[in-house]
Amino acid sequence: MALALAAALAWPGPPPAGAAEPPALGLGLPLSCEIGKTCWIVNYVDLDKSKKVRDYNCGKSSYDGHKGVDFAIRDMGVMRKGVPVLAAAAGTVAGLRDGMKDVDFNLIGGPRAVKGKECGNGVTLRHKDGWSTQYCHLRRGSVSVRKGQRVAAGERLGLVGHSGLAMFPHVHIQVRKGRKIVDPFVGAGPSKKCGLGVTPLWKRQVLAALPYQSTAIYSAGFSATKPEVRGVRDGKYQETELPRNAAKLFLWAEIFHVRAGDRLTLTITGPDGKTLVRSSMTEKRDLARAFRPGGIPRPGDAWPEGVYRGEFRLTRKAGAGQPRTFTAVRRITIR
Repeated sequence: MALALAAALAWPGPPPAGAAEPPALGLGLPLSCEIGKTCWIVNYVDLDKSKKVRDYNCGKSSYDGHKGVDFAIRDMGVMRKGVPVLAAAAGTVAGLRDGMKDVDFNLIGGPRAVKGKECGNGVTLRHKDGWSTQYCHLRRGSVSVRKGQRVAAGERLGLVGHSGLAMFPHVHIQVRKGRKIVDPFVGAGPSKKCGLGVTPLWKRQVLAALPYQSTAIYSAGFSATKPEVRGVRDGKYQETELPRNAAKLFLWAEIFHVRAGDRLTLTITGPDGKTLVRSSMTEKRDLARAFRPGGIPRPGDAWPEGVYRGEFRLTRKAGAGQPRTFTAVRRITIR
C-alpha cells in the first residue's frame, strides 16, 4: 500500500561538469522529536529498480518507487500541537509550497486530487556541490521560510503535516545529488548489498540513533469505549484514568509494517499483578499499517482500584536466528 510519494517542488539543476565529489552532507534529523518514542521511520528509500521493494537493509520497509525517508509522528492530535520540521543541513531555499489541506488524500478523491502536488506543502533546499534536500507533507500555513533565504542546519522550515499524497502525518525527506536520488543511509559512494553504505549522509550521532527498524508499534492506549481506527488516528482514546463502573476496558495498538507470520500478543494485568487477559493472533498477510484492538468486560459491579498494565508484543521470526520482539506498554489508573 502506497503511504506517501514525493514530487519535486523546484529541484536545482545538476552540478557543473567536472565538480569534485563532496564529502557527506552531515544530515541532522529533519524534525524535532525523539526517535522510537515520539517519531518513527516508517518508509526507507526503495532501492529495487523493479516492481519489488528493497530498503537499504534488504528489508521491505518501503514501497515501490519510494524516493525518500518518512519520519512519522503518532497521530493528528500530535500534529495539531505542532512538531517542527528542521533543515537537515545548511542551505538556500530553492522552492516551496504552502496552502494544501492536511487530509488523507483517499478522503478527497484519491491520487488524482493531488496530482502534480504529491509532495503537498514543502520546502526544497539547495546545498553546495549540487546536493539538495526536499521536505514534504508539511502542515498548511506552517512554512516559515521564503525562496532565496539562507537557512542554518537545524533551523525551522515549518511543521509536520498531512498534506499531499500522505495517509498519516509525517515528513518525507528526499536527498539528491544533481538529479540523482541518494539514499542517506547509503550515500553517494560505494555501497554494500545489504546494510549501511560506506559513506552514509547522516551525522554520526544521528545515525547512531537510527538503527534499522522493520516494524514499530508506534501508538497504543487504553479506552473505556470500543476504539475506532479513525478516532485513534485523530488522537483520541488516550485515557489515563477510568471510573470503576466502566463497562469495559479496551487496549489497542497501531503498527507499521506487519508481516505474514508475525505473532501479536495482547496482555492486560490487574493492580495485584494477576493477568486478566492474554490473547494472541498470527497475522495472515503483509500490511503497511494495522490497527489491533482488544478488550475485557467489567468483573462484577466495579473494577478493583489501582494501576492496570497493558502490553502489546509483536514476535517476528528472524530466519535461522532468534525471533525478534517489539513491545509497547501502557498503564491506566482506575479509581
